[in-house]
Amino acid sequence: MIDRIRRSLDIETIFSTTTREVRQLLATERVAIFRFNPDWSGEFVAESLASGWTPLVENYHRSIIADSFLKDNQGGRYRHNESAIVNDIYQTSFSPCHIELLEKLQARAYIIVPILQGENLWGLLAAYQNSQSRQWQEYEAEFLAQIGAHIGIALQQAEYLKQTQEQAAQLAIAKEHEKAAQRHKTLVGTIDRIRRSLDIDTIFETTTQETLQLLESDRVVIYHFNADWSGQIVAEAIVPGWTPLMKDRGFIADTVLQETQGGRYRRNQTTVIDDIYKTHYSPCHIKLLENLEARACIIVPILQGDILWGLLATYQNAQPRHWQEYEVDLLAQIGTQLGIALQQAELLKTTQTQADELSRTLKELQQTQSQLIQSEKMAGLGQMVAGIAHEINNPVNFIFGNLVHVDGYVRDLVDLIDTYDKAYPVPQDGVCQKIDEIDLDFVREDLPKIIESMRMGSDRIRKIVLSLRTFSRLDEAETKAVDIHDGLESTLLILQHRWNSRGDRPIQLLKDYGDLPLVECYPAPLNQVFMNLLTNAIDAIEECNSKEDATISIRTNTEGDRVNIEIVDNGSGISDAARSRIFDPFFTTKKVGKGTGLGLSISYQVIVEKHGGQLDCVSQVGQGTQFRISIPIQTPKL
Repeated sequence: MIDRIRRSLDIETIFSTTTREVRQLLATERVAIFRFNPDWSGEFVAESLASGWTPLVENYHRSIIADSFLKDNQGGRYRHNESAIVNDIYQTSFSPCHIELLEKLQARAYIIVPILQGENLWGLLAAYQNSQSRQWQEYEAEFLAQIGAHIGIALQQAEYLKQTQEQAAQLAIAKEHEKAAQRHKTLVGTIDRIRRSLDIDTIFETTTQETLQLLESDRVVIYHFNADWSGQIVAEAIVPGWTPLMKDRGFIADTVLQETQGGRYRRNQTTVIDDIYKTHYSPCHIKLLENLEARACIIVPILQGDILWGLLATYQNAQPRHWQEYEVDLLAQIGTQLGIALQQAELLKTTQTQADELSRTLKELQQTQSQLIQSEKMAGLGQMVAGIAHEINNPVNFIFGNLVHVDGYVRDLVDLIDTYDKAYPVPQDGVCQKIDEIDLDFVREDLPKIIESMRMGSDRIRKIVLSLRTFSRLDEAETKAVDIHDGLESTLLILQHRWNSRGDRPIQLLKDYGDLPLVECYPAPLNQVFMNLLTNAIDAIEECNSKEDATISIRTNTEGDRVNIEIVDNGSGISDAARSRIFDPFFTTKKVGKGTGLGLSISYQVIVEKHGGQLDCVSQVGQGTQFRISIPIQTPKL
């Protein structure tokens, strides 16, 4: 964003770029630029806002904003380069009329920073939170202040360029100043090249080389002051035949500058010498200039804001030279632009640092958010398993345990009936009628089968409950050596109802398990990964319902000190563009409402960060997807 502000000198483009991108970066509802009029009233000249809010520029543009406090105080605190941060307008001591004005602006919370054009307050840059209060962070205020500073520099730079262009136009009118006009045009190009780079070395090289050609002098140097007001030459351009001053690292022992802490240059004054031998300089000063091989020179200050950063000097070595007024002015303008470029480079460095910190903060927030969601999901799963175990396990055990007795009782009753049948082969008519009604032969044959099916059913329920306990492993927060195949099997059992989701074309499950050792891992999170990957595989197959041979393959093997688990489906596949983002938090390829975008992100964190392993995805649209898990047999301690 700073680069786009720097590359454009069109104020409307700068305003539009700033408001739009600042609003996106700070995730706020409105960002606006307010300009003061000469009488300290003002107007909104640019804004970017979220949908659903009334534009301020349409409502207030070209009409005066009646903020009597700012008008009476001629900009108030903002003239002193101070910012205003309000988390909630209703929690302040603002007057009712001030609150009413802010309500008209739909503002509930805001940060307002000044835009200074040089030392003059030009306007304000404001970020508003309209819908609710907001606790602004310190780095957000600092970042907005840096953007306001960049806008001020851009306004100042545009003003300088405008002045330069006007001067070039005026000089071009007069024939006697054609050469000067050409130099001014070259100056505009020089300034533009300085402005296009924020690399200090490139700025220095561009400045010295182009100034040397522009003024047709013998040497141009850039001199930088140290903290103790000593200094050294940091850049130089010379014509052939003269001794480079930077060969000895450019240190210059100018005691006058050191004792006076920059002397006249701190007051933004310039030195012009046509001939060093026609000055009132002391012999030691003349000797210093002779060591620099200088006979004539122009020296202008380089101010970084209000601070003297260094000097820009051009030297005529071979002979005296009468410097023209426009030459002095050209060098002064280049010195000014150089100071602005240095200030902008420093601000960009600070801004980039803050942007990097903001990016890291957002990434950490996303990771924390996904981890919290994972924790809630696992906690919810634990509660579900506990409830199922409590509600099902006891009655199932009761049924399963009593089926043995029921089976014995039934056998005893059948034996009794057989004994009775032998003792009384011809029963009474009523007994015969009852035997026919209940179909005694069928009951004698089917009852043992029913009991056996009841035993199988209760055993099945016990296994499901056991699989849920194996899957969740809620009592195992630390690493534990487990059988990976047990986790896979328990997950498959839980998902068994989905294998037949395609009706008469069930999904075929192919298992190729290798001989795995016990793996030291976090069992519950690892089982959650299996659940996520298998669920995604089933979803991918269901998306291409036309496939007859739907298959999911699970392969395991060992490779050195690592265990590999591969889950492969022949479903719809994933595009290259989507595959590059599938592990990003909240990214999903599923339809709205069918996925949170957290499953694969959480799986990646579990495998890579928690187990020190790898999770890779290979896929082709229409051909299916392969996820490959590789984890060490001994998980490194966190």
